[in-house]
Amino acid sequence: MITRRGLAAGAGGLLAVLAVGLFPANAAAGEPAAKESPKVELVLDVSGSMRATDIDGKSRMAAAKQAFNEVLDAVPDEVQLGIRTLGANYPGDDRQVGCKDTKQLYPVGRLDRTEAKTAVATLAPTGWTPIGPALLGAADDLKGGDATRRIVLITDGEDTCAPLDPCEVARDIAAQGIHLVIDTLGLVPDAKTRNQLLCIAEATGGTYTSVQHTDELSGRVKQLVDRAATPVVKPVATEGAKSCEGAPKLGAGLYSDREAFGEHRWYRVDVRPGQELRASVSISADRAVNNDYGVLLRASTTHGREIVRGAEASDGRTDAISTGLRYPKAETGDEDTDADGKPAAETVCLQVSNSFAAGPSVKTTPGLPVELTVDLVDAPDEASDVAAFGLGRGWWLLAVLVLTGFLAGLVWGWISRWRISVWRTN
Repeated sequence: MITRRGLAAGAGGLLAVLAVGLFPANAAAGEPAAKESPKVELVLDVSGSMRATDIDGKSRMAAAKQAFNEVLDAVPDEVQLGIRTLGANYPGDDRQVGCKDTKQLYPVGRLDRTEAKTAVATLAPTGWTPIGPALLGAADDLKGGDATRRIVLITDGEDTCAPLDPCEVARDIAAQGIHLVIDTLGLVPDAKTRNQLLCIAEATGGTYTSVQHTDELSGRVKQLVDRAATPVVKPVATEGAKSCEGAPKLGAGLYSDREAFGEHRWYRVDVRPGQELRASVSISADRAVNNDYGVLLRASTTHGREIVRGAEASDGRTDAISTGLRYPKAETGDEDTDADGKPAAETVCLQVSNSFAAGPSVKTTPGLPVELTVDLVDAPDEASDVAAFGLGRGWWLLAVLVLTGFLAGLVWGWISRWRISVWRTN
């Protein structure tokens, strides 16, 4: 975020930067640079179990085809859409062959609705359920560029091609830092299917939906395709250090990282006099973890003195845990200046720690998803909040507690003496 301090002086530079970003040198005068279209790939399960007739009196495959036709009619023009199948081509019993049965039915690109509908109409329930390989194929179909990318997986059963665990595949995709979201939809799912699809979605920040009816399926897929076309802030992938000295320097923005169980990671932020640092962190439990965990976000000086901290704990009722802090740096009027004549910034070290733990059978790699938000705003002229008064710095809090205790003791002593005096009188 750009602060209001020095806004007038920096307006010209800001306009110049915006002009360069919006109107590159190779664009015609007055013509804005084209924005890359969002990409979506629908991944459809065409395995043998899709023959079951338990969705509105028709087969799961028929319901999926009807929903696809409705979705294809409603796809926004700016969305590049593709379709991939799993279990659509091999009807045999050879597991090795069946677990490779995934194919791109319609390439990701500008949609030809007639061609896409014709391709979907040819599908018939056939073979295995290789969800893991299908997700890897879809990620490869969507690679390249900087557009919003989303996979929508529609299946009626869990993967039948272990040991390639689709949940681990989703975590590996998320660990690549390509910001590819996987949403999952379960057709009349059982408990095992539901848990697996939940795990896939949570690993990439996606959503899971249980579907019992055709209109639910078409409505949800439409919603997810439309969501891909909606501009969102994409986190910038970063990697925290083991100490503040070698930590990456962050500006205002949204950042993503991965942190191992029980790990401490460090980042640095420059805060100028007259600014307030606002930071928050969220860590997601994208796999089975033990109950009773917490997260700590701590701000300190480069010499190790703690400035302020935020902490939160949970007993396992949530899949994500968050905390935040605020640090206003007041202007004193006698600050040192940098080479540009501006008040010198203070480097604040941000430490992110977690107390997650898991059973011996749970894989610890890649680490847990971390999302860190950093904002720099104008510091309040007359701060009235606890963070601005420095109560998180230690001595202030101690002084307030001592004073409160002293006053409480005086009041209680006076009340006690009054009660004794009344008792003696009566």
